[in-house]
Amino acid sequence: MNRPLILITNDDGIHSRGLWAAVEAVLPLGEVLVVAPDRQWSGGGRSMPPNVTGRVQGMHRKVRRERVIAYAVDASPALAVVHGVIEFAPRPPDLVISGVNFGANLGIEVTISGTVGAALEGGAFGLPSLAVSLEMDAAYHLTGRDDLDYGPAMSFTRIFAEMLLNHTFPDDVDALSVNIPSDATPETPWRFAHLSRRRYFIPTPPDRSNGGGRPGYRLFEDLQRAEPDSDVWAVMVDRVVAATPLSLDLTSRVDLAWLSTRLAAEKRSSDLFSLTPALAPQPA
Repeated sequence: MNRPLILITNDDGIHSRGLWAAVEAVLPLGEVLVVAPDRQWSGGGRSMPPNVTGRVQGMHRKVRRERVIAYAVDASPALAVVHGVIEFAPRPPDLVISGVNFGANLGIEVTISGTVGAALEGGAFGLPSLAVSLEMDAAYHLTGRDDLDYGPAMSFTRIFAEMLLNHTFPDDVDALSVNIPSDATPETPWRFAHLSRRRYFIPTPPDRSNGGGRPGYRLFEDLQRAEPDSDVWAVMVDRVVAATPLSLDLTSRVDLAWLSTRLAAEKRSSDLFSLTPALAPQPA
C-alpha cells in the first residue's frame, strides 16, 4: 500500500511492445496495473464511442520476474482509463501512463491521438498523467517495428514518471506529452516545448482508383516552417526529446474583455451604417 500505483494504457493494444516497454520501465517505481484496449485504437483521441462493449479479458505477464496484472478491454484508450480508475484499481492511481506509442504525436494533431487522449482522460480525473510517443516511419504506425530498440524510450518514460510522482505541476497542466526521436539514446537532451501550430500529419486524398475511400496522411516535411520553440522543431530538427505540458482547457488565449469590447464596437459600427445609410460614404 505504500508503493505508488501506476495505471498504464495505450492506443496500440494490449499486446504492443511499446506498452510492455513502459511497464518494464516503471516497474521499479511502484505497483503497476495495466488496462488497455484489446485492439489497435490509433486516432481514437479522447473518444468514448457507444459501440464498444466493455468486455474484459483478464491476464497477467511476468516482467522482471514480477507478475503484472493486466486487463484487455473492448474500449477506446480513454475508456480504458475510465475502466482502470473506477473499476479495476484498488485505490486511486498515483500516475497514469499512456504509451509507448508507435510514432510521434506532435503539433496540433495531438487531439487526434488515442495515446494523448488517454493521458488527458487521466488528467480529467485529477491524476498526474504522461503520454509517451516514439518517432517511427508512418509505415509502422499501426504495427510497430520488431527491430526497434525501446531502451531509450524506456529511460525517458522512467525519467518523466519519476518527475510526475515526485513533483506537483501547476493546476493548468493536465498531462505531459513526451516525444522521443527514433535515434535518441538515454543521454539525448530533453526540453519543454510548445505544440507546433503546424500539422504534423498532412491529410492526403483517398485512393479511390484502387478501391480506397478513407483519406490517408503523410508526415510534415517542410521542417524549417516549424516554430523554433515547438515540439516539431525539437524532435524533427534538433533531434532532442520534447516534453509538452497539455491543458484540458481549450479556451483560446485571447483576452476575453478585449474581444468583447472589439465585437461590441464592430456591432455599433455595423448598426450605424445599416440604420443611417446617409452617414455612409457616398460615391464620388
